[in-house]
Amino acid sequence: MNTRGRWLSTCAILFGLLAVSNLLKPLHLGGAETGFVLFGVRLEGTANLIAGPLFGIYLAVYSWSIWKMKKRALYMGAAYAVYVVLNLWLFTTHNEFPFSSFYLLYTVIALGVSGGAAVVLYRKRGDLG
Repeated sequence: MNTRGRWLSTCAILFGLLAVSNLLKPLHLGGAETGFVLFGVRLEGTANLIAGPLFGIYLAVYSWSIWKMKKRALYMGAAYAVYVVLNLWLFTTHNEFPFSSFYLLYTVIALGVSGGAAVVLYRKRGDLG
């Protein structure tokens, strides 16, 4: 029986799409300014070539783990939620840009999905195999 539910199913799909996005970061499909952001710093060159795909692989494994309701999803989700908080905070401290409604919306969605998935996985920890 599938105990994943709609929320975790949606999160698994979203993390899968994010994995693809990160795997493609080195190709700069979004323009020259496109690069993986690691602990608040937008990476370029070799660092972007390595970190983007590595996080893409992490998110692909996380997505699959949620989909299959594996216990590792709980730990991966907690780690990822902490990373998202740190990354957003460090990005705002390392970069000067005007406050925008887009960044506010991005922050709410990023925190809500990463933290929400971790919380729901914790609540369903008994269903994880």
